[in-house]
Amino acid sequence: MKNLTEYIKSLTNTPQNRPIPGSSQVPNSGGGYSWAVDDWVRLDRFLVLGSEGGTYYIKERELTRQNAEAVARCIAADGPRVVARIAEISQAGRAPKNDPAVFALALCASLGDNPTRQAAFEALPRVCRTGTHLFHFAQFADGMRGWGRGLREAVSKWYDMPAGKLALQAIKYQQRDGWSHRDLLRLAHPKPPTPQHETLYNWMVKGWESVGEQPHPDAALRQVWAFERAKRAREAREVVALVEAYDLPREAVPTEWLNSPEVWAALLARMPLEAMVRNLAKMTVVGLLAPGKSDATRHVVKQLGNEERLRASRLHPIKVLAALKTYAQGHGERGKLKWQPVSRVIDALNDAFYTSFGNVSPTNKRWLLALDVSGSMGGNMLAGIPGLDARVGSAAMALVTAATEPDRTIMAFSSASGGYGGQWGGGESGLTPVNISPRQRLDDVVRTTAAIPMGGTDCALPMKWALKHKVPADVFVVYTDSETWHSAPHPAQALRNYRDALGIPAKMIVVGMTSNGFTIADPDDAGQMDVVGFDTAVPQLMSDFVTT
Repeated sequence: MKNLTEYIKSLTNTPQNRPIPGSSQVPNSGGGYSWAVDDWVRLDRFLVLGSEGGTYYIKERELTRQNAEAVARCIAADGPRVVARIAEISQAGRAPKNDPAVFALALCASLGDNPTRQAAFEALPRVCRTGTHLFHFAQFADGMRGWGRGLREAVSKWYDMPAGKLALQAIKYQQRDGWSHRDLLRLAHPKPPTPQHETLYNWMVKGWESVGEQPHPDAALRQVWAFERAKRAREAREVVALVEAYDLPREAVPTEWLNSPEVWAALLARMPLEAMVRNLAKMTVVGLLAPGKSDATRHVVKQLGNEERLRASRLHPIKVLAALKTYAQGHGERGKLKWQPVSRVIDALNDAFYTSFGNVSPTNKRWLLALDVSGSMGGNMLAGIPGLDARVGSAAMALVTAATEPDRTIMAFSSASGGYGGQWGGGESGLTPVNISPRQRLDDVVRTTAAIPMGGTDCALPMKWALKHKVPADVFVVYTDSETWHSAPHPAQALRNYRDALGIPAKMIVVGMTSNGFTIADPDDAGQMDVVGFDTAVPQLMSDFVTT
């Protein structure tokens, strides 16, 4: 009878270092048990979050191998579906980096059957939209397969874009990963569709000698001439004149002129939004961006506040958050560059972060947003971006929902092995309110989140706390790496216990902040959902799930 009683109790209160009886749970990387996400979910996680930097428990090389094997299984099951998903996420700008999509496309081109390879080749210009993407693809493909006819034709077609666009690509992205346009042209042997393309191909292979001393009579080719001319400039004003007359990008300006505020002012006038965000620190160092009514500062603030341009640029929220965090601290994560941040620029970046997710309709439901701030979350870099860990990212993600929903509570959970809780001796055992709101600037939120003490991981704490205090909630959102292992019961059991005790059909959304293979969401419970952190489609997806 005692064994039967213990078994019945285990169905609702299983320690997290053991599997729920009768479930399909598997060991996670932290010593507990979670559910394994299926390969299609893992594909999405990899495409959005990548595996660069690894996680607290899994080294980068091993995590990449695991993700590659999952992608390969998806390709074997339905290769064209994989290609379609890669193109969808890449084109919509739903991922902060395009490298995982390029890598997955190279896998399709190498491991897939004939229809899959053909689909991958056709998708190449849609996924590899820049020269850098193309060089990455060439490097990946070269290591996986030979240069057969299909690959050569696909690369050849990439160069069929309009001559003016191709010229800009060749200027901005000249070489990467040991590959150059000269290498690819010699491998692919594209036939120039126009005389302009023939001239460009000659320039990519032969360089300056094919350009000439005078501006090219064809407008589509004058930028190449100006680029070569800038290499020979002797004064900053020459570079400024070339930038203004021929719309040269920053990559076309020789390094010695990138300490000139006049050159940066000329570049800023028509600089793409992502390039502008990436160069805010440098423009501040050279004195172009300054407090007060600087024309350049006004221009930056106006561009960051342009909702239409922000969305058209596909500038990912993680890039905005990383730029905000770095710019506000006044020094880089690497290198010796230091600057005095301009507060108006920080405010504009803060507003741009929320805008980059798009409009989300409020549900007017009762939300409890729970941030996993355990040690493993502090050891996970988001998308391989230095200085941006999953703890900071989870707080930023939570504020996107908090900015939309009027009825929400934000908590942080971090269960310490000594039993002291997230406050190390104070507050609720392992769970404490987080005093952050969308009215705060994100750099302040970053500091507040970083100061929360870490401990072991117990993802059931939000539901246990709400049950203990009889807090009504329609949905629990847990931002975590799903490496839960501490205490009992399992999160899915805690959710069911909460539903039974309070009579509320509460739902749980698990926001996966790393691309590992685990989730605490029970796949057999329609009221639980697993989504990918920092996928720009997630806030609306969460809203739709809660209201259905």
